[in-house]
Amino acid sequence: MTGQGIDPAWNAATWNPLTMLDSSENAYETKFKILYSSSGLYVLFQGADKKITTKLYKDFDSIFNGDVFEVFFHPDPGTGVYYEYEVNHLGKELILTISTVGENGYQSWVPRRSNVKKIVNIVGGEKEIDSSIRSWTAEIFFPYSALGLLPRVPPASGSIWNANFCRLDYDSGKMIKWSWSAAIKTSFHELDAFKTIKFE
Repeated sequence: MTGQGIDPAWNAATWNPLTMLDSSENAYETKFKILYSSSGLYVLFQGADKKITTKLYKDFDSIFNGDVFEVFFHPDPGTGVYYEYEVNHLGKELILTISTVGENGYQSWVPRRSNVKKIVNIVGGEKEIDSSIRSWTAEIFFPYSALGLLPRVPPASGSIWNANFCRLDYDSGKMIKWSWSAAIKTSFHELDAFKTIKFE
């Protein structure tokens, strides 16, 4: 992993575009690829950009109040348990296993430490807050142990999961959303709007 997606294995995967859900003059092209192996899942994001808009967050802070790429895995659509991962330009991450089951609405679990591997690459500028840039990529490896609270993990050949891949950007001064599923209306947590991925 380099953060640039240059490993030859990525040549077997096709780019999937994200749809910009909000109006903005910054119509940044954003796309992703996904692969899996016997040990885990790999996701590669690429997004055009002009500026690193975030704050000096720590891991597991509310980094979604700045620019991020986001991944959602919902392996068993028959349950309300799913996984959310976020990463920003500076490599800070937020990880949640979320359940919609119960009388109190959403409940979430945060791991004590992350065993997700990620590398972020910045093109055309410095990896600093407010830096002018041209684009950024994030290469992420999710070992199946990171998804251990979810049912139907690890997947088998032929398994079908629901999932979504998203982006938030604040360069315009307000939150602008991108989503693989264009059916999202207001929140990335609309599980019924997720699309499917099939493991070959």
